[in-house]
Amino acid sequence: MDSRKGLSLIEIIVAITIITIVSVGIYVVSNPGGQLAAARNARRSADLQTLLIAIRENVADQANGQFGCAAGTLPPTPTDMGSASGSYNIAPCLVPSYLPVLPVDPNATSAHYLSVSDYDTGYDIMMNASGTITLSAPYAELGKTVTLSR
Repeated sequence: MDSRKGLSLIEIIVAITIITIVSVGIYVVSNPGGQLAAARNARRSADLQTLLIAIRENVADQANGQFGCAAGTLPPTPTDMGSASGSYNIAPCLVPSYLPVLPVDPNATSAHYLSVSDYDTGYDIMMNASGTITLSAPYAELGKTVTLSR
């Protein structure tokens, strides 16, 4: 029988490993809302990229190199992309030629897409005087700003 007292190095490493695993598990489980909000922000970023690619494809197809849309030129200030009055009605210019449907904000209460005449993306669009198009997600969470410009 061994009369030494204390812990071996292996026992200490195993204990530290178990404590680390439990701590990480508790951290992840304790913040599911933050994890979901971060995932929604990632989707918003992907949606804006999808929209900007479709807009750029539209521009590339125009002989004058400008965005071609019956709604007119892109607004100079952030304007909601939707079918309601006061919104920029972009859907007929992108669906179905460039996108099968418009992406919508995953958490904005008014965001929906039923058809090119009944939708609200929950996203904003604008084009500044130098021609830079900016898309933004005003309902981004966790204090983040989700925008994309080109």
